[in-house]
Amino acid sequence: MNRQQVFEFFRRLAEENPSPQTELEYSDPYTLLVAVVLSAQATDVSVNLATRGLFARAATPAQMVALGEEDVRAAIKTIGLFNTKARNVIALSEALLRDFGGGVPQSREELETLPGVGRKTANVVLNTAYGQETFAVDTHIFRVGNRTGLAPGKTPLEVELKLDKVTPQPFRRDAHHWLILHGRYICKARKPDCWRCPVSDLCRYQPKTPAPKGSAPLFLEPVA
Repeated sequence: MNRQQVFEFFRRLAEENPSPQTELEYSDPYTLLVAVVLSAQATDVSVNLATRGLFARAATPAQMVALGEEDVRAAIKTIGLFNTKARNVIALSEALLRDFGGGVPQSREELETLPGVGRKTANVVLNTAYGQETFAVDTHIFRVGNRTGLAPGKTPLEVELKLDKVTPQPFRRDAHHWLILHGRYICKARKPDCWRCPVSDLCRYQPKTPAPKGSAPLFLEPVA
C-alpha cells in the first residue's frame, strides 16, 4: 500500500469505531498486566470470566502474593496453561513489589524483566494503560498485516516494525486495537468476511470472500 492507501485504511477503521478498546476487563495497569499475561493462547472472554473472581479477591501485587499460587491456579483453571500462568502471576507480582515499589513500569525493557512478560504483552500494557504508540502483534494483527499488504513480515517483530514505520498520525495510538478487532471479527483466519469489510478495495487478498445470499456487500470507491 502507498501512503494515501494506508491513511485511508486507518481512516475507515476509525470511522467505524472511533474509540476502540481492549476487550479484556481491567481497572488499572496491574490488573491489565495480569489479564494480558493470562490471555496468551486464550480468548478474552475466557480470561474475563476467570479474572472477575480473581480480581475481586486480589487486585494488587501484595494481595496476589498473599492469595498464593494455589488459589490463583484454582481461580484460572478454566484457562489454558493455567499452571504456568499462575506461577508467573505470583512471580511477576513479587517482582513488582521487590523491584518497582508495587507499580507497573512504563518502559518495555523493564516490563520484559517480569516473569511471563514478553514483547507483545509489554506493548499491550504500554499502549492500553499508558497511551504509548506501540504495536502489539498478536495472531490477528500478524494475519491482517500480511493478508492485506499493510505490513507484511515473516515474524511478529517484522510486522511490528513495519506498522511502526507506515502508520501515520492521528491513528498511531489506536492502530493496535483497530487491527485486532478487524482481525477478530472481519478478517478472520479461515474465511474473512470480505463482503462486509470497509477496506476490502485496499486489500491485496484474493480471492475475496463473496457475500452470502441475501446479504448486501459494501461498495467502496477504490483509492489510487
